[in-house]
Amino acid sequence: PDVIIEAQFDDNDAEHGQDHLQDMLTDDIKKLSLDTSEKGKAAGATGVHRAKQDDGPKVTDPRLLPDEFLQRTAKVVYILEKKHSRAATGFIKLLADRNSELFKRCAMFSPVDHRVPRVYVPLADCPPDFVTKPEAYSQMLFICRIVDWKEDSNFASGQLCKSLGQAGEIEPESEGILTEYGVDFSDFSPEVLECLPQNLPWDISPGELAKRRDLR
Repeated sequence: PDVIIEAQFDDNDAEHGQDHLQDMLTDDIKKLSLDTSEKGKAAGATGVHRAKQDDGPKVTDPRLLPDEFLQRTAKVVYILEKKHSRAATGFIKLLADRNSELFKRCAMFSPVDHRVPRVYVPLADCPPDFVTKPEAYSQMLFICRIVDWKEDSNFASGQLCKSLGQAGEIEPESEGILTEYGVDFSDFSPEVLECLPQNLPWDISPGELAKRRDLR
Protein backbone atom coordinates (compact mmCIF):
# COMPACT_ATOMS: atom_id res chain seq x y z
CA PRO A 1 0.00 0.00 0.00
CA ASP A 2 1.00 3.60 -0.55
CA VAL A 3 2.43 5.28 2.51
CA ILE A 4 2.17 9.00 3.16
CA ILE A 5 4.61 10.42 5.67
CA GLU A 6 3.80 13.77 7.17
CA ALA A 7 6.87 15.41 8.70
CA GLN A 8 6.33 18.25 11.10
CA PHE A 9 9.31 20.28 12.23
CA ASP A 10 9.80 23.44 14.22
CA ASP A 11 12.00 26.49 13.62
CA ASN A 12 15.04 24.71 15.04
CA ASP A 13 14.67 21.93 12.47
CA ALA A 14 14.15 24.47 9.71
CA GLU A 15 17.50 26.04 10.50
CA HIS A 16 19.21 22.76 9.55
CA GLY A 17 17.69 23.01 6.07
CA GLN A 18 16.25 20.42 3.76
CA ASP A 19 19.06 17.92 4.41
CA HIS A 20 17.86 17.35 7.96
CA LEU A 21 14.28 16.85 6.77
CA GLN A 22 15.42 14.46 4.07
CA ASP A 23 17.31 12.36 6.63
CA MET A 24 14.21 12.17 8.82
CA LEU A 25 12.04 11.02 5.92
CA THR A 26 14.63 8.45 4.81
CA ASP A 27 14.83 6.93 8.30
CA ASP A 28 11.04 6.70 8.53
CA ILE A 29 10.80 5.01 5.13
CA LYS A 30 13.46 2.46 6.11
CA LYS A 31 11.59 1.64 9.31
CA LEU A 32 8.33 1.18 7.42
CA SER A 33 10.04 -1.01 4.82
CA LEU A 34 11.55 -3.25 7.50
CA ASP A 35 8.23 -3.56 9.33
CA THR A 36 6.41 -4.41 6.11
CA SER A 37 8.95 -7.05 5.05
CA GLU A 38 8.94 -8.71 8.49
CA LYS A 39 5.13 -8.85 8.51
CA GLY A 40 5.22 -10.32 5.01
CA LYS A 41 7.62 -13.07 6.06
CA ALA A 42 5.49 -13.89 9.07
CA ALA A 43 2.38 -14.12 6.95
CA GLY A 44 4.16 -16.37 4.42
CA ALA A 45 5.41 -18.70 7.12
CA THR A 46 1.91 -19.29 8.46
CA GLY A 47 0.43 -19.65 5.02
CA VAL A 48 -1.88 -16.68 5.43
CA HIS A 49 -2.46 -14.56 2.30
CA ARG A 50 -4.53 -11.39 2.42
CA ALA A 51 -5.37 -9.55 -0.77
CA LYS A 52 -6.84 -6.57 1.03
CA GLN A 53 -6.89 -5.48 4.62
CA ASP A 54 -10.37 -5.41 6.06
CA ASP A 55 -10.69 -3.72 9.44
CA GLY A 56 -14.44 -3.83 9.55
CA PRO A 57 -17.13 -1.44 8.34
CA LYS A 58 -15.96 2.01 7.31
CA VAL A 59 -17.29 5.07 9.07
CA THR A 60 -18.71 7.55 6.56
CA ASP A 61 -20.17 10.04 9.06
CA PRO A 62 -17.31 12.23 10.40
CA ARG A 63 -19.32 12.93 13.54
CA LEU A 64 -18.80 9.30 14.60
CA LEU A 65 -14.99 9.52 14.36
CA PRO A 66 -12.83 10.24 17.42
CA ASP A 67 -11.54 13.79 17.79
CA GLU A 68 -7.93 12.81 17.08
CA PHE A 69 -8.89 11.81 13.51
CA LEU A 70 -10.60 15.11 12.70
CA GLN A 71 -9.09 18.30 11.30
CA ARG A 72 -10.93 21.26 12.72
CA THR A 73 -11.77 24.09 10.34
CA ALA A 74 -12.98 27.62 10.91
CA LYS A 75 -13.42 30.96 9.19
CA VAL A 76 -12.63 34.54 10.14
CA VAL A 77 -15.81 36.42 11.03
CA TYR A 78 -14.45 39.72 12.33
CA ILE A 79 -11.17 41.64 12.50
CA LEU A 80 -10.70 43.05 16.00
CA GLU A 81 -7.56 45.06 15.36
CA LYS A 82 -5.13 45.57 12.52
CA LYS A 83 -1.68 45.01 14.00
CA HIS A 84 0.37 45.77 10.90
CA SER A 85 0.69 49.34 9.70
CA ARG A 86 0.39 48.21 6.04
CA ALA A 87 3.42 50.40 5.37
CA ALA A 88 6.68 49.07 3.98
CA THR A 89 9.99 50.35 2.71
CA GLY A 90 11.32 49.18 -0.61
CA PHE A 91 12.24 49.97 -4.18
CA ILE A 92 10.25 50.74 -7.32
CA LYS A 93 10.90 49.42 -10.80
CA LEU A 94 9.14 49.22 -14.14
CA LEU A 95 7.02 46.21 -15.00
CA ALA A 96 8.68 43.54 -17.11
CA ASP A 97 5.97 43.39 -19.79
CA ARG A 98 6.28 46.72 -21.60
CA ASN A 99 3.49 45.83 -24.03
CA SER A 100 0.86 45.29 -21.36
CA GLU A 101 -1.80 47.85 -20.54
CA LEU A 102 -0.75 47.68 -16.89
CA PHE A 103 2.74 48.94 -17.82
CA LYS A 104 1.26 52.31 -18.77
CA ARG A 105 -0.49 52.73 -15.42
CA CYS A 106 1.53 51.03 -12.69
CA ALA A 107 5.01 50.32 -11.40
CA MET A 108 6.16 47.46 -9.19
CA PHE A 109 7.09 48.11 -5.56
CA SER A 110 9.41 45.48 -4.03
CA PRO A 111 9.50 45.61 -0.21
CA VAL A 112 12.74 45.08 1.66
CA ASP A 113 10.85 42.84 4.09
CA HIS A 114 10.09 39.70 2.08
CA ARG A 115 7.14 38.87 4.32
CA VAL A 116 5.29 41.76 2.68
CA PRO A 117 3.91 41.11 -0.83
CA ARG A 118 5.00 43.01 -3.88
CA VAL A 119 2.69 45.90 -4.68
CA TYR A 120 1.35 47.61 -7.79
CA VAL A 121 1.65 51.39 -7.35
CA PRO A 122 0.30 54.06 -9.74
CA LEU A 123 2.85 55.74 -11.97
CA ALA A 124 1.30 59.02 -10.89
CA ASP A 125 2.79 58.45 -7.42
CA CYS A 126 6.28 57.90 -8.85
CA PRO A 127 8.77 60.68 -9.65
CA PRO A 128 8.02 62.47 -12.96
CA ASP A 129 11.13 61.13 -14.74
CA PHE A 130 10.89 57.60 -13.35
CA VAL A 131 9.67 56.08 -16.63
CA THR A 132 12.46 57.64 -18.69
CA LYS A 133 15.23 57.14 -16.11
CA PRO A 134 14.29 54.20 -13.88
CA GLU A 135 17.94 53.39 -13.16
CA ALA A 136 18.29 56.68 -11.28
CA TYR A 137 15.89 55.35 -8.63
CA SER A 138 17.19 51.79 -8.36
CA GLN A 139 18.79 52.49 -4.95
CA MET A 140 16.21 54.98 -3.71
CA LEU A 141 14.09 53.90 -0.75
CA PHE A 142 10.35 54.63 -0.81
CA ILE A 143 7.51 54.20 1.64
CA CYS A 144 4.48 52.38 0.27
CA ARG A 145 1.19 51.72 2.02
CA ILE A 146 -0.95 48.75 0.99
CA VAL A 147 -4.59 49.69 0.38
CA ASP A 148 -6.01 46.51 -1.18
CA TRP A 149 -5.18 42.94 -2.15
CA LYS A 150 -7.70 41.19 -4.35
CA GLU A 151 -8.21 37.46 -4.04
CA ASP A 152 -7.47 36.77 -7.71
CA SER A 153 -4.22 38.79 -7.83
CA ASN A 154 -0.70 37.75 -6.94
CA PHE A 155 0.21 41.33 -6.03
CA ALA A 156 -1.33 43.87 -3.70
CA SER A 157 -2.32 47.41 -4.62
CA GLY A 158 -0.88 50.41 -2.83
CA GLN A 159 0.21 54.02 -2.89
CA LEU A 160 3.65 55.55 -2.64
CA CYS A 161 3.75 57.85 0.38
CA LYS A 162 7.17 59.48 0.15
CA SER A 163 10.77 59.09 -0.92
CA LEU A 164 13.13 58.41 1.99
CA GLY A 165 16.51 58.75 0.30
CA GLN A 166 19.40 56.53 -0.68
CA ALA A 167 19.42 52.99 0.69
CA GLY A 168 22.18 52.28 3.19
CA GLU A 169 22.17 55.71 4.80
CA ILE A 170 21.24 55.94 8.48
CA GLU A 171 18.43 58.51 8.35
CA PRO A 172 16.37 56.96 5.51
CA GLU A 173 16.77 53.45 6.92
CA SER A 174 15.78 54.59 10.43
CA GLU A 175 12.75 56.51 9.20
CA GLY A 176 11.65 53.49 7.18
CA ILE A 177 11.81 51.16 10.19
CA LEU A 178 9.90 53.60 12.40
CA THR A 179 7.21 54.06 9.75
CA GLU A 180 6.81 50.32 9.19
CA TYR A 181 6.16 49.72 12.88
CA GLY A 182 3.87 52.70 13.27
CA VAL A 183 6.14 54.65 15.63
CA ASP A 184 5.27 58.34 15.86
CA PHE A 185 8.54 60.24 15.39
CA SER A 186 7.04 63.64 14.62
CA ASP A 187 8.15 66.80 16.46
CA PHE A 188 7.05 67.25 20.06
CA SER A 189 4.03 69.46 20.59
CA PRO A 190 4.36 72.90 22.25
CA GLU A 191 2.68 71.49 25.36
CA VAL A 192 5.41 68.89 25.75
CA LEU A 193 8.20 71.38 25.09
CA GLU A 194 6.84 73.65 27.83
CA CYS A 195 7.70 70.96 30.37
CA LEU A 196 11.41 71.48 29.65
CA PRO A 197 13.50 74.19 31.32
CA GLN A 198 13.00 77.46 29.50
CA ASN A 199 16.05 79.32 30.82
CA LEU A 200 18.84 78.10 28.57
CA PRO A 201 21.57 77.05 28.82
CA TRP A 202 20.42 74.68 31.54
CA ASP A 203 22.74 72.46 33.59
CA ILE A 204 22.08 69.69 36.06
CA SER A 205 23.09 70.77 39.52
CA PRO A 206 25.97 68.90 41.25
CA GLY A 207 23.56 67.63 43.89
CA GLU A 208 21.29 66.16 41.22
CA LEU A 209 24.26 64.63 39.40
CA ALA A 210 25.32 62.87 42.59
CA LYS A 211 21.97 61.01 42.66
CA ARG A 212 22.12 59.91 39.02
CA ARG A 213 24.07 57.39 37.00
CA ASP A 214 26.08 59.20 34.36
CA LEU A 215 25.52 57.51 31.00
CA ARG A 216 27.06 60.23 28.86
